[in-house]
Amino acid sequence: MEKKKYYISTAIAYASGKPHIGNTYEIVLADAIARYKRLKGFDVYFQTGTDEHGEKIELKAKEAGLKPQVFVDNISREIKRIWDVMNTSYDKFVRTSDAHHKEVVGRIFEKLYQQGDIYLGKYEGMYCTPCESFWTETQLVDGKCPDCGREVQKKVEDAYFFKLSKYQDRLIQYIESHPEFIMPEARKNEMIHNFLEPGLQDLCVSRTTFDWGVKVPFDDKHVVYVWIDALSNYITNIGYDVDGGNEEFHKWWPADLHLIGKDIIRFHTIYWPIILMALDVELPHQVFGHPWLLTGNDKMSKSKGNIMYADDLVDLFGVDAIRYYVLHEIPFQNDGTITYELIMERINSDLANVLGNLVNRTIAMVKKYFDGNVCNTKSIEEIDTSLLDSINSLDTRIEEKMDHLEIGLAIEEIIDTLRKCNKYIDDTAPWVLAKDETLKHRLETVLYHLLEGIRVCAVFLMPFLPQTGEEILRQLGTDNQTMKFVDDLEYCVQDPVPLFQRIDIPKKLEEIQKKKEIEG
Repeated sequence: MEKKKYYISTAIAYASGKPHIGNTYEIVLADAIARYKRLKGFDVYFQTGTDEHGEKIELKAKEAGLKPQVFVDNISREIKRIWDVMNTSYDKFVRTSDAHHKEVVGRIFEKLYQQGDIYLGKYEGMYCTPCESFWTETQLVDGKCPDCGREVQKKVEDAYFFKLSKYQDRLIQYIESHPEFIMPEARKNEMIHNFLEPGLQDLCVSRTTFDWGVKVPFDDKHVVYVWIDALSNYITNIGYDVDGGNEEFHKWWPADLHLIGKDIIRFHTIYWPIILMALDVELPHQVFGHPWLLTGNDKMSKSKGNIMYADDLVDLFGVDAIRYYVLHEIPFQNDGTITYELIMERINSDLANVLGNLVNRTIAMVKKYFDGNVCNTKSIEEIDTSLLDSINSLDTRIEEKMDHLEIGLAIEEIIDTLRKCNKYIDDTAPWVLAKDETLKHRLETVLYHLLEGIRVCAVFLMPFLPQTGEEILRQLGTDNQTMKFVDDLEYCVQDPVPLFQRIDIPKKLEEIQKKKEIEG
């Protein structure tokens, strides 16, 4: 049977500097979804990459004394390194400075111009360089950029415009007839009430004040502006062609999920769908605007000095501990928070106590009482029912949460089953059963149930904590990835190795502070 396809993308990271843990959260979230879909038998295509053009990058390259291409090569390499540090399983890392992407973007621009959706005009407005956005006077907040709060400059220039207004009613109709298109619901309401209902202004899609970008094919004084350049990456890299996409394009498009930060939802749910409508291309199934990861209660920024980087956190706590924290702790709709204390509390409570302790003591008992070899003797008692039900319903419970992109709640279902395994040990007291030779079959059944509970949980942990899931299966001595209780396995466990060490929080905080002082 042919596998069902699943195409997931992140936003492409802006190649202006090293991504912090808040930026990195998105790639880890997308990776967990992609890995889960693969586990469930989907043929997955997972795309990420870097957005490399624009005035801001041209200026940063100049400040660094580098040519823009050299500058973005360095930054893109660093972003890719961070994504790899976080053990993400992307299928393609795209770059908007790639020759193929630039060629297709030029052809898209030309097609839209030829069919009358793009026209030449003059732009006069307040421009924010960091956001690469023009604003009207009324959109400014205290005379500053409404998105980032920085100063804006008045600019007048010739520019090509895209007729957003022409497609406005069609987009409203599409959003209203496809309730799953924009998620969460609050983001959809924001787009309709704040942008679509008041009426769309035509969009500036070229610039003449800088050179670093894709040249407009028929007018090389102009550079194709970020909207058409960056957003098109979702189709240029899977074979889209203005004269008709190839086989690969028809296989993967439309995307099943664009996973993006809530701050760029307007571009992905208004500009991008209208570009696709103008190209007569199907729209993606869903755009999910995820919340932010805050340091304490603040957005991360260099000026506040509160930035945390993923690779530093991995050095301190390990990759799966950081993956666990950001995936488990960030709510579906609301901003989450990250601090060193919170990370360590979560490692100690969930990863060391609930998971690590369970695996360690179960394997130790199997070694002690059965020399590491256990089968299911099926000596069942009523007390077993609750645990077996929890193991067998785990697949359905997780799927329900994952279908709604409630990743933290999906992980909580696994933790809940692990807690039930721990309670089952307390309730059945294997050390008491071991004292009575006539209860040997019962003891073996109890330990088999625990091994199966751990095995099924390990399988479901793999999308979220890939290394940990694999290590648990290794210690259990099995590669069986069945997602339900199997009653006829023969276990031969390996020596137990601690999965997560408990952390002395005050001592670790002191170490972190000293390290910061040394690094200045």
